[in-house]
Amino acid sequence: MQQPTLKNDPTVRAFMEQHGTACAATTLTFPQYLRYQFLLALLFLLACYDWKIFLAGAMFAASGFYFAVIGYKLLTVFLSVLFRPDMRITPEQLATLNEDELPVYTILIPLYKEKEVAEKVVRAVTSFDYPLDRLDVKLLLEEDDEATVRLCAQIELPECVEVIVVPHAMPKTKPKACNHGLLKARGEFVVIYDAEDRPEPDQLKKAVYAFRHLCDEKVACIQAKLNYYNPDQNLLTKWFALEYTAWFDLFLPGLHKLGAPIPLGGTSNHFRAEILKEIGGWDPFNLTEDCDLGIRLHRRQLRTKVLDSVTWEEANSHVGNWLRQRSRWVKGYVQTHFVHARSNGHTSRDLGWFGFASFLLTVGGLSVTLLLNPFFWVIGLVYAILAGGEAAGLNWTAWQMRYHDRVSDLPGAPLTTWSFLSWIFWGVAVVLFASNFIFILINIIACVRRRLWRLLPEAIISPLYWVLISVAAWKGFLQLFSRPFYWEKTTHGLTHETQQTTVAK
Repeated sequence: MQQPTLKNDPTVRAFMEQHGTACAATTLTFPQYLRYQFLLALLFLLACYDWKIFLAGAMFAASGFYFAVIGYKLLTVFLSVLFRPDMRITPEQLATLNEDELPVYTILIPLYKEKEVAEKVVRAVTSFDYPLDRLDVKLLLEEDDEATVRLCAQIELPECVEVIVVPHAMPKTKPKACNHGLLKARGEFVVIYDAEDRPEPDQLKKAVYAFRHLCDEKVACIQAKLNYYNPDQNLLTKWFALEYTAWFDLFLPGLHKLGAPIPLGGTSNHFRAEILKEIGGWDPFNLTEDCDLGIRLHRRQLRTKVLDSVTWEEANSHVGNWLRQRSRWVKGYVQTHFVHARSNGHTSRDLGWFGFASFLLTVGGLSVTLLLNPFFWVIGLVYAILAGGEAAGLNWTAWQMRYHDRVSDLPGAPLTTWSFLSWIFWGVAVVLFASNFIFILINIIACVRRRLWRLLPEAIISPLYWVLISVAAWKGFLQLFSRPFYWEKTTHGLTHETQQTTVAK
């Protein structure tokens, strides 16, 4: 329920006035706080009344939801493989665009303490296959980042590039900086790129063609795909590249096919500027403002489609840096769930029953599975020990009866504590095994989709990656209640040029 201390930032104030409680400025509203407290109290009373019923019910509900989340992701992947729903634009189609009629395109590039990449960013965006006189590039710098501000004042910038210095005020987040850029955007369309991004040169033209020829007026956003140019640097970057391939090449296009809400990626989102300004831009308090914006667009009956064009990024190669980035993402996903679950009735009405179910499974659900993983692993390990002991001839029932540790009967034969736990743990172990099999299968399909044959061994052992993700998830979840708006900085430029490779398309 923590709220931030604010200075008088006009973009922040405007967003809060427009959206009220549908903003991450408040982590939990008072009714939400009471709702969750009541649920916890109910579970506690049930555990005190009969721990067997509580444990069986809790494990059944958690396992069922866990498997539903993983199964839904598998469904979207298969739909993507079967139908290829992402928009693919041929060179012949691009050739029909008249360059004299191309619209002004605004590019927002937030930079914070990244002076070493500032010049590279300028070179990258001005090398687009797009007329320079129709580019409106906004470098978004923070007032307290004196080194980057000073560097950008010294270098010679093209006429299409404007430096915007964001006033030093809380919250210090990327979406707040982007809202300052949006205020001065001149383009018909707007896109965000991060400091290390390398978009395909014709991506802007593809987005223009898609908006004008392949989309109706209800399509407010086109999400290009993200992938990594340094997948082979180490084991972590290999897993990260597999995850991004599965997410952007398979999962998001599958949601596109289903017409479900799409949690946007953090960059390469192309918007109709007029619509983006109308809905107030990005939530300045949300640490995954992209995910939140995708849900807000869908609630307004606006749609997002996926474009078959890639922006190459740098995969985090250092575990500590990766943990900071991933914990921020999970924290933002939980924020987004809390914001749109303030009134489930209103959200389900806006999204429709299927859209609401998809939102629960993709935003809240994916976060919950990451938090459940450690408990499921422990349960699975205990079950393996119990099953192994029985296979080795150990009689757990006889051992317990020796110490008079006996529980009341369930329907049917009497049951000891160990045999009861074995029955419960067996169900969790089955769900865990099936989910990990699906996780491996999705990563193998991702390898096939981008012909990443060399990463097949890493795909097979990818459940180990879940260990890291769950550590980051718990870090982000716990931090949400102590430092909800703290934006942990991700360091870029950790990859040497000689280590950079391109993932085959």
